[in-house]
Amino acid sequence: MKSNRLKHLYVEELKDLYSAENQLVKAIPKMAEASTSPGLRAGFEEHLGQTREHVARLEKIFKALGESPTGKKCKGMEGLIKEGGEMIEEHPGPEELDAGLISAAQRVEHYEMAGYGCVATYAKLLGETEAESLLRETLEEERDTDKKLTKLSGQINVEAAQAGETNTTPSHAKKAVAGR
Repeated sequence: MKSNRLKHLYVEELKDLYSAENQLVKAIPKMAEASTSPGLRAGFEEHLGQTREHVARLEKIFKALGESPTGKKCKGMEGLIKEGGEMIEEHPGPEELDAGLISAAQRVEHYEMAGYGCVATYAKLLGETEAESLLRETLEEERDTDKKLTKLSGQINVEAAQAGETNTTPSHAKKAVAGR
């Protein structure tokens, strides 16, 4: 691998992602437990398995680099997880809680997609073809999870909009879902 500032940035960003993924391994079960939607709970449980695989992929990359994955705390992920936890602690109604969990989860996915997109590009520029492949695989899984969350939100957000109402879905809610 070329020795330059990009390599240093690459390793630091990988450490940040490693920290983020490990924080998620601890946070996702709490999100799954808090969710009231069986579909959302199943989605969280599925993504927990993927997240553990993401950690293993990063460990493989670090081993190939001869670097330690530890030593950095991802403060961005820490903040996203804290915000999601605060929402759970507010004890909203079940529909609002599930809608909020989806929102929190999508923020996490977008953060991860940005990170994995960058490190995959760095790996390509540094000639790390195996690492690039692993990172792009993770990036695609994060994108797929985001798409699944968007699909779930179509139903769950309408349920949240209807919570406490006795009539049908307001026309603006129907338009919002149709626009997704």
